[in-house]
Formats: sequence, C-alpha cells, structure tokens
Amino acid sequence: MMTRYTRCCVGALLSLLSMASVAAETAAWGAVEIWGNTIEPGSRNRFPALRGRGFEASFLNMPVFVARGTKPGPTLCVTAAIHGDEVNSVEIARRVFAGIDAAKLTGMMYVLPMVNADGFRSRNRVVTDGRDLNRSFPGNANGSVASLLAYFVFTELASRCDAVIDLHTGSNLRSNYPQVRVDLESEASTELARQFGVGLILGGSAPEGSLRGEMLRAGIPAIIYEGGGPLLFQEEEVARGTEGVRNVMHYLGMVEIPGYVTPQPRIFERTRWLRVPRGQGGFFFPELPLGAMVEEGTRMGIVVDPVTDEEHVILARHAGQIIGMTLPQPVLSGNPLFHLGVK
Repeated sequence: MMTRYTRCCVGALLSLLSMASVAAETAAWGAVEIWGNTIEPGSRNRFPALRGRGFEASFLNMPVFVARGTKPGPTLCVTAAIHGDEVNSVEIARRVFAGIDAAKLTGMMYVLPMVNADGFRSRNRVVTDGRDLNRSFPGNANGSVASLLAYFVFTELASRCDAVIDLHTGSNLRSNYPQVRVDLESEASTELARQFGVGLILGGSAPEGSLRGEMLRAGIPAIIYEGGGPLLFQEEEVARGTEGVRNVMHYLGMVEIPGYVTPQPRIFERTRWLRVPRGQGGFFFPELPLGAMVEEGTRMGIVVDPVTDEEHVILARHAGQIIGMTLPQPVLSGNPLFHLGVK
C-alpha cells in the first residue's frame, strides 16, 4: 500500500516531470527569425520589412509587428490596408497588437498593419503603379510594384500562417455594415468567421487575385472583415473589428476571454446591388441606415436631378438587409447605391 509519504513523493515527481515537459516544449518552441529580426518567446517586436535605402524601398516597405508567446501554438496572421484608403483596418491591427501581452500569449501573432503603406500615406486606394493590390496575389518576383508587394506578402504569410484575417472597409465613398466574408465551402474558414462574432457573415468565393482566395488555395483558412467607410477613423467600427480579432484569438487558444459565448451570426449566401436606373442620375440621399431590414418595395432613398429638380425614388427590389451603401453624393446611371444581403 502506498504511504502518505510515498504519495507525496510521487506527486512531487509527477509535478517536476510536468514542469520539465513544459520547459522542454517551450525550449523547442524557441526564437523565430522574420525579415532578419529575432523574436524570442515572450517578446514583441516592431520593425520595417525591408532594410534597404534604395529609391524603390520606400514604395515597397511596410511595418511588421510580431508577438511570440511563451507557449507553442498557432500563428494567426492579420493584414490591413491592402487598400491604402481603408484606415479603420490599420487602427484595428494596431490596437489588437498593442493589447497583446506576449508573456501570456500562446502561439504567435503576425501583423502587417499597413501592407500598402505608400497608398496609406498618400490616401490612395491602389498601389503606386495604379493596380489594385488585392487583385495581384500571389504576385510575381519579377513584376510591377503591385506584383512585387503581393509576392513578398503571399510568400511570407503562406510559409508561416495557420489562419489569416484580412481587414478592410468600404471603398470609393461607400460604407459597409460590419461583415465577415468567407468561402462557406471551407469549413475551417467558416468557423473562423463564426467565431469572429461581429456583424454578419457573407458567403461567397473570393475574387481572383485576392489574398483571401490565394491563402485558401494554399490550404490556409482565411476570412475578410469589412466595417465602415474609407479615409476616416470610425471608433465604433474599430472597436468591433478589434473585438472580432480577439475573439478569433480566443477560439484558437491564444488568449483567454472569460465568459466568452460563441455567437450565432446571420449568414447571407446571396447579395444584390441596387443601382441608379438609366437616366436618373443626380444627388443621392439615402433614407435608411446601414443594417436596416427591408422588404421588396420599401422606399430606401431618393436621387434628385439638380437641373430639373425631379426626384427619383429608390425602392428595394428584394427583401433583405442593407449591408453596404454609397454615401450621399452625386451619382450617375449604373452607380451602386445599396448592397443587400438577400433572404
């Protein structure tokens, strides 16, 4: 029979073995080299992707934020400002990283908070060569600036990431209701979208040349978060996006969120754009807010011809929810006005 002393010794031995196992696992986890920088377990670092000082370096360079936890775990990669005018995304990425305590982190957080840094500085959506960076992946090592940026980012992320969150906003003077875009055929990506827990989910395949699409083709789960409009910081949208990224970190076991309850967001598998009818251009004034539910025939806004004073009423052609809209501005035939998630 095992005596109390024996039980005590065995318990102490098992405790020591457990501690030794954890120590060995942590040691095996070790430091990582990224873009020529060493990040030790339990530390954070911020540095430029490129160290060169040549003329083209300023057009290609971007900041890199990395936090490496003390325990082995997944690597979550977050990208922002692939479109330079989508400033909410940059602040979400910055705020998420600023809130990380590497000593309590499991796994690694890899953040590219300003992928199109030159476009961000110049308040320009596209890259210097005029191309849309999010139609340029996986890139080309011998291509234009957009192709080079896409190649560097894709190659780096594909070699390190276990999951990707690409942060965006509305574009071209349009604003988006908080939404996660995901290919519903990817179970792992769909679960990321559900766990993000903010706004609604839009199902659909990724556009050709997008980072999300190319990550999926590489076997890496990826989602997009969209919230708000371009060029301005919107605190409510930034706070929502920050919450969503942290929710995913919790789901992946990287951090703990006490009392977290997995949400059940609304999922739309189809969307429809409502556009300016032919010959009815003018000044657009929406009458419903983002997120509003509409039925077919619901009055949504008006377009006023500033020359004739004629008013053209915009009616919903489908039942659904307003997930995006053009901001009040002059519009012409065919311009998008409202984006609906349809039932």
